Amino acid sequence: MIGVFDSGFGGLVVLREFLQVLPQYDYLYLGDNARIPYGTRSERVVLRFTEQALNYLFSQGCRLIILACHTASAKALRTVQQVYLPDRYPENRVLGVLIPTVEEALTRSRIKRIGVIATEGTVASKSFELELKKLDPEVEVFQQACPLLVPLIEEGEQEWEGTNMILRRYLEQLIAAQVDTLILGCTHYSILKDKVKAILGEGVSLICSGQVTAEKLVDYLRRHPEIETRLSRGVGRRYLTTDLTPRFQQLASLFMGQPIDSEVVEL
Repeated sequence: MIGVFDSGFGGLVVLREFLQVLPQYDYLYLGDNARIPYGTRSERVVLRFTEQALNYLFSQGCRLIILACHTASAKALRTVQQVYLPDRYPENRVLGVLIPTVEEALTRSRIKRIGVIATEGTVASKSFELELKKLDPEVEVFQQACPLLVPLIEEGEQEWEGTNMILRRYLEQLIAAQVDTLILGCTHYSILKDKVKAILGEGVSLICSGQVTAEKLVDYLRRHPEIETRLSRGVGRRYLTTDLTPRFQQLASLFMGQPIDSEVVEL
């Protein structure tokens, strides 16, 4: 199966994009909702939580796993790929949402002024800035931490009038910086993309990691038949969570666009 891991609900947006372009494969989703959020946790803790999730997904038959969580992609992916996989699962692969998102942002930006909104942990890690400048040293990167957005979305308050006020406050410095491209650096934020677009105007390109990662995954599987041929096809879908509550079911349905049945697991 293809595994999709996130610290909570947001990765369901990424999975939904995968199902649009690659519906033929089997998918196993895991959200660590018992320990959300990851954004304020240390690199050491994020790595430990991520490895626990990977262990579980590999034990369930996944051969390729996507870290849909931006924080995990920023703080854990490099160590996972360079140390964890070679030592424990050399035949398996783990990919993240960070690099595909960065590559797409650079492709779309006309004036090399790119904004990033993300969790405090992702902004503090400077992961987007480092990867953007690694690919293009001349790019200017403007980051804004948005600690209130995930709680607002998870409380179902995306239509609350105060959400627009908070968004405007977060985006005002990026507007002043005249960015022409904005990375939505947390999977949750795609729920608010229309509101963000309305505030920024038509001149700014929005980069949503789910859509970009799905497109890149198509290309990755084409270039790596040794991985693609190991993936099962039976149109199977399973949704796992480390904490199941009525609120989870409601939010999961919001992110997937349809009701889903979830199973509770222990990592």
